[in-house]
Amino acid sequence: MDQNWKPRTRAVHGGSRRSQYGELSEAIFLTQGFVYDTAESAEARFIKANSDEFIYARYGNPTIAMFEDRIAGIEGAEDAFATASGMAAVSASLLAMLRQGDHVLSARALFSSCLFVLEEILPRFGISVTFVDGTSLDQWKQAIQPNTKAVFLETISNPTLEVIDLEEVAKIAHQVDAKVIVDNVFSTPVFSKALALGVDIVIYSSTKHIDGQGRALGGIILSNQEFIRTIIEPYMKHTGGSMSPFTAWIMLKSLETLDLRVHAQANSAQKMAEVLYGQQKLKRVIYPGHISHDQFDLVMKQIGSGGTVLSIDFSDGQGAAFRFLNSLKVAKISNNLGDAKTIATHPATTTHQRLSKDRKDELGITPGLVRISIGLEDSEDLIDDVLQAVKKA
Repeated sequence: MDQNWKPRTRAVHGGSRRSQYGELSEAIFLTQGFVYDTAESAEARFIKANSDEFIYARYGNPTIAMFEDRIAGIEGAEDAFATASGMAAVSASLLAMLRQGDHVLSARALFSSCLFVLEEILPRFGISVTFVDGTSLDQWKQAIQPNTKAVFLETISNPTLEVIDLEEVAKIAHQVDAKVIVDNVFSTPVFSKALALGVDIVIYSSTKHIDGQGRALGGIILSNQEFIRTIIEPYMKHTGGSMSPFTAWIMLKSLETLDLRVHAQANSAQKMAEVLYGQQKLKRVIYPGHISHDQFDLVMKQIGSGGTVLSIDFSDGQGAAFRFLNSLKVAKISNNLGDAKTIATHPATTTHQRLSKDRKDELGITPGLVRISIGLEDSEDLIDDVLQAVKKA
């Protein structure tokens, strides 16, 4: 791959491996194992396989390798490891590197499953976790400890869309040699500058914008080669959370249109936020790209776009939110995001329903909050649909 290629070109051509047939579209290698010419060659490959040699699909596969190489090129990472889901990527990035007695410092505003890993799973293994208000640099500074090994956060939080200063948090973390791990789903690989700002490990649920069409679960961990091959790869080999070749092919082909899709979705989200801001039935419209957002200046500096997701909060609570959802005609009610179809979600009763009321209140997940992931429909149709549903709420 030419290192001077722009991201959109890398998304189309990066990481390609052609067979002897010279196929134009990347091949799906639907095989779990590989054949060796001799017993000696099998022994040599198990000792040290090169980048074009494979042992078992749980360890690697040509189609999976193409996806890993291509997205690493887009993100500007040295290496990547594909996983079975976004949460497989989250849990692996933490569990592969942490041991009893280690400390994790995390932003408190996270997806519910991420909170489960941090609150329920890590403490079982003697790993302590501290949560802070991610937007407060003072809290990060006060909570960092000598035994902090990992700092975890979402670049844009789900579903209240807080934005954290990655560069400053990275500086704080690196003072004690802690690795900064970010769930970068809402920023997307298109707008991401995370690694350039000092982040060590970037995670995506490729289920979201990378697939973008609601077809398959997947995840990816991106970092330097040393971390991926000495920390992540051995863990994934032996715990079995790797991506399937067919899923990798879906994700690989979707990368070709990722830039076009995400820019179109973000443009529609910006228009939607402008129209919704000031609607009387809404006590909040939260969109990182709107000037009213608390971290607007940081958003423009760090991401350069408001992204594809916005949240609205109805003054009349859950009843109004449900009436809104039930009145939608174009948008669909679901709990995914980053899809070609516009999706509306009520976090308090779905994605974050397991949290206590106090925790929801702390995170700003009110009964009236609705998260809207903007799709690829015509923006005028979307705006008309959402406005008519707001009126019925």
